[in-house]
Amino acid sequence: MTKILVVDDEAVILEVLEAYFEKEGWEILFASNGIDALKKVKEKNPDLIVLDLMLPDISGEEVCRLVRKVYNTPIIMLTAKSTEDDLINGIVIGADDYVRKPFSPREVVVRVKALLRRTRQGVNITQSSFNNHKLIIDYVKKEVKLDGNILALTPNEYKLLITLANYPGRIYSRADLLEKIQEDGAYFEGYERSIDTHIKNLRKKIEDDSRHPEFIMTVFGMGYKFGGEKDEANT
Repeated sequence: MTKILVVDDEAVILEVLEAYFEKEGWEILFASNGIDALKKVKEKNPDLIVLDLMLPDISGEEVCRLVRKVYNTPIIMLTAKSTEDDLINGIVIGADDYVRKPFSPREVVVRVKALLRRTRQGVNITQSSFNNHKLIIDYVKKEVKLDGNILALTPNEYKLLITLANYPGRIYSRADLLEKIQEDGAYFEGYERSIDTHIKNLRKKIEDDSRHPEFIMTVFGMGYKFGGEKDEANT
């Protein structure tokens, strides 16, 4: 049974979402604060998290960051914040989607279904291709091809590429990407700029013109995102 963790300190919202989610046959888990939410994620391993950003102890943004350090669980933010910068920041820290408050419960259900569908479609994928099969990533062989030619990527370049390509359009900060390539999980803030060097080298290998990239895009002041378009017929 699909398990959905709802993190919100408003009882009315919990009750409404519980009624709608149970109609879908989903198992509902609840947390009214950030500490309890992190405990539930660790103990229950939910399939998806619906996360309010305004919590009584630690912020929803911090919960999202901490979850993302360990888990790839899909996250939908519930937010009363409505500016473009607020919403972009939510995506930057690792949320997959967002719903503005006040919201329609039916909208939340639709977004949960869509996100679960996208996530589960990727579970058994062994290969992904982009831009009409120009770029192909083979996850089994850990092999990347550009225009049919195998690229000689370093382990760090490969990790960076699949991190970005797995979520096209999602913005990753340098700190996010640094954590992805560090084997021991250690974090050294002073080395964030080393990501720029890896990105520069990766672009030289996969871009026709590294000054006008097609795949690895710079989001000024924020980090990087993948700009390739995923082909429909991925296996």
